[in-house]
Amino acid sequence: MRWAVLVGGAGSNLRAILASGFPVSLVVSHRAGVGALAIAQEHGIPHHTLLPRAFPDRFAYDRALVNLLRAHSIQRIALAGFLRWLTADVIQQYPGAIVNLHPSLLPLYPGLHAIERAYADRVLWSGVTVHFVDEGHDTGPVIAQAPVPRYLSDTLETFADRIHQAEHRLFPRVLWALDAQEVWLDGGQVCYAKEDDQWMYGRS
Repeated sequence: MRWAVLVGGAGSNLRAILASGFPVSLVVSHRAGVGALAIAQEHGIPHHTLLPRAFPDRFAYDRALVNLLRAHSIQRIALAGFLRWLTADVIQQYPGAIVNLHPSLLPLYPGLHAIERAYADRVLWSGVTVHFVDEGHDTGPVIAQAPVPRYLSDTLETFADRIHQAEHRLFPRVLWALDAQEVWLDGGQVCYAKEDDQWMYGRS
């Protein structure tokens, strides 16, 4: 399948995806000059920047995004630091084919600054979630989660680093399973082809 990765930051998850050997056909960023674009260039992957300020509204932005994805024959989309809420224009064009990585155990701490909010609440456990994207804010069906402890000795930085490490392990595993059609969405229900679900929870 031809995958696009939508980004907006340093690109550590994009690097982890590529390090796993996963094939990426296109990288799109909503911010200019970010590290993820440099990583795409290093790997010879076509990459584009779509700046929100270049469009009158989010609907026009998403129509341009769909046109770009179509131009590259993209079949599946992975969101890795793409901090924009996709409209129905995109979601309806790619039903059951868009997945997002979120740094919490959804439905806890949806939206922005999830790590900081969990740390401020002094949770004992947080984690990461990979889910299908719907028209809500981090509300789509969950594919896999990996729990991450918060130790009493943690600073925000050490806690965040442990969560990012879990992201780098889990997200490539899920993308490989989706690409192999071992996981899919059917009528809003996540389906798994294999009874062995060890990869789902970030275990080796």
